[in-house]
Amino acid sequence: MKANAFTLDVSQGSTRGLTTGWLLLALASLVMGGLFAILLVLSRAPDFHKIIPWIDFFHTALIVHVNMTVLVWFLAFAGVFWSLMITRCLFCGWIALLLSIIGTFIITLAPFIGDAFPLMNNYVPVLQTPIFFVGLSIFGLGFTVLVLHGLIGSHVNLTGDGASALRFGLFTALLAAFIAIVALFWSYIGISSKTLNAQHYYELLFWGSGHVVQFTHTQLMLVAWLWLATISGAKLSVTPRVAIFLFALGIAPTLLTPFIYLTYEVNFGYHQVAFTWLMQYGGGLAALPLGLIVVLGLIKGNRTTTTSDYAKQSALIFSILLFGVGGIIGFLISGSNVIIPAHYHGSIGAVTIAFMGITYHLMPRLGFRELTGKWVKWQPTIYGIGQLLHALGLAWSGGHGVQRKTAGTAQGLEGFQQIAGMRVMEIGGLLAIVGGIIFLVVVFLAMRPQKA
Repeated sequence: MKANAFTLDVSQGSTRGLTTGWLLLALASLVMGGLFAILLVLSRAPDFHKIIPWIDFFHTALIVHVNMTVLVWFLAFAGVFWSLMITRCLFCGWIALLLSIIGTFIITLAPFIGDAFPLMNNYVPVLQTPIFFVGLSIFGLGFTVLVLHGLIGSHVNLTGDGASALRFGLFTALLAAFIAIVALFWSYIGISSKTLNAQHYYELLFWGSGHVVQFTHTQLMLVAWLWLATISGAKLSVTPRVAIFLFALGIAPTLLTPFIYLTYEVNFGYHQVAFTWLMQYGGGLAALPLGLIVVLGLIKGNRTTTTSDYAKQSALIFSILLFGVGGIIGFLISGSNVIIPAHYHGSIGAVTIAFMGITYHLMPRLGFRELTGKWVKWQPTIYGIGQLLHALGLAWSGGHGVQRKTAGTAQGLEGFQQIAGMRVMEIGGLLAIVGGIIFLVVVFLAMRPQKA
């Protein structure tokens, strides 16, 4: 591999087990989130409320789905990436993984132990039960150990080759995660809980950190883009030094976080507005130029020859497409309607499918089978089209007044435009679920012990 190739080696030593552990946790979170997603998509269908009419079913399913498929899935896969650059204190990495596993297990049990009392606040929606907060706290502690371990135990150098550029990208993601953790504690200290109801309290608590951690996800996605582009045969017109500059540009907006906290009190409305603008105008600073570079590189590059390469390239293409669509929809947000989930379903779908492509690449390098077959080839396309339709359907309905975080008759589906948009959303959501199931099946099948 050329020095300018944007790839990372997977250690065949002791860190490989740690990488595998984080990958298994990430996959397990998708399994749990997917089970709740099936019910969640059906609960938004115009007629499904006649079968299951109680609104708490929708809210509880949504909370578990979001926490599994966004919080745990993304942060666990961050562990996959960061474990590739660990050089010291492997024991610390295992402690972080163990705490995260325990926290995830407790979170999944919470809905089945007593009344859930769901709160639909943004970023980390909560169930108002002690067991849920115990699980969330343990998982948060595990992630904090992971980030601190990454900052202290990783090795980064700017030697000018592609691998070093990717490690720098991973390090910038660590910095964003650390700033997000600091923001969470800053919000906790700065909130005056005496004058707030529970919904507003948790909205403010997770608002700042929730916005900042999106930069972590985006930076990791950009690492995945360059990595997938290289192994897909793209001819990238970007040097490692330019890539390092773009990674630095991508993380730069998060440095404004202390300024926002020092300028606006957490309870003050402009605090939330400032973080919204931070993500809205800063989240794509590096993604836009890097996405264009990758697309041009794919056009000029070599065609894929194997099933695995085709799947990785498809995952890359749909990731770029979904991130672009999600970003455009984000500028259309006005009010509290389903254009908001349309925006973030495009964005998180982009990150998810990029991680799926990296998983296909990592599997044989972690000692598992090479992924082959027609289902592997078409899985990213099925999932990508599904997420695209899901986002566009929500945007269509939101443009005609359908409100978010509602189900059944509460959605107000009265006109053709509203119902048609939600039908497109439903079809897309089910396609995305099918694509997610195929991904999990082919990956778990590849984990079967190989015959001697």
